[in-house]
Amino acid sequence: MSLKYGVIGSGAIGGYYGGMLARSGEEVHFLFHSDYDYVKKHGLKIDSVNGNFKLPSVLAYNKSSDMPKCDVVFVCLKSTNNKLLKELLPPLLHQDTVVILIQNGFGLEADLQKDFPNLNIAGGLAFICSNKTGDGHITHLDYGKLNIGSYSCTDTNILEKVHSDFRQADIETHIVELYSARWMKLVWNIPFNGMTVVLNTTTDKLMTNINTDLLINQMMLEVIQAANRAGCSISESYADEMMDMTRKMTPYSPSMKLDFDSHRQLEIDYIYSRPIEEAAKNGYDMKYVSMLEKQLRFIEAQYLK
Repeated sequence: MSLKYGVIGSGAIGGYYGGMLARSGEEVHFLFHSDYDYVKKHGLKIDSVNGNFKLPSVLAYNKSSDMPKCDVVFVCLKSTNNKLLKELLPPLLHQDTVVILIQNGFGLEADLQKDFPNLNIAGGLAFICSNKTGDGHITHLDYGKLNIGSYSCTDTNILEKVHSDFRQADIETHIVELYSARWMKLVWNIPFNGMTVVLNTTTDKLMTNINTDLLINQMMLEVIQAANRAGCSISESYADEMMDMTRKMTPYSPSMKLDFDSHRQLEIDYIYSRPIEEAAKNGYDMKYVSMLEKQLRFIEAQYLK
């Protein structure tokens, strides 16, 4: 069984994972925005720590209404643009299409299910350092693992096939329990996305300062405690694992820092507000995270006036 893939949001994440699948021979249809004309003419270039490559011919579109119906659709938009999915998704959907949200945050799948009650939905957790550095140009700096978990898929065999296709494309992929996986991804995303913005810095500088190193660890433990109060079982040693991983990581500006640098809307709702609300439902107050959320709201308000 071969799958027809679609990618909505062909930037740092969608361009990389979709590009890897296309390089390995899979049929991948990409929705582009500002660089559609460039990609249509010049192709897609990916500079990667694992080896550079170029796709000279790409199945590229600038309107989802021109795209074919797909078996699997990867949504790799910033979550601030999820309101567009009501219009973008329907042309790509058939009765059994699986939509995988490769996005950061909590509550993404639940919100999409409200808009598409019968849709098969899964979540994707990308552990990767990747940036879009130009038109049709993705720079993959470090890591690259992708975890996938079902939210409402009626046929998990499709996720097994997606898992197999990614493995064939040299992407480390695992099928996971989604609820816990979302919380585990937040253990890294919450401190590093927000603090690189608030302190206007990069991951390496946060890790080499004793004060920010301690604060990040405390915030990670708070996320773990909130997750466990919600029914997960995450060891506090996971915070140490994430700290060690980041110390070894290539110096990096997370996606929220790049959005801040470009004065774009920040993904505060799904990365901060929704986890805080979920924790509160379970009687847990995320004090550090709530403080960071309010700081980010203030910073964003200064340039989105």
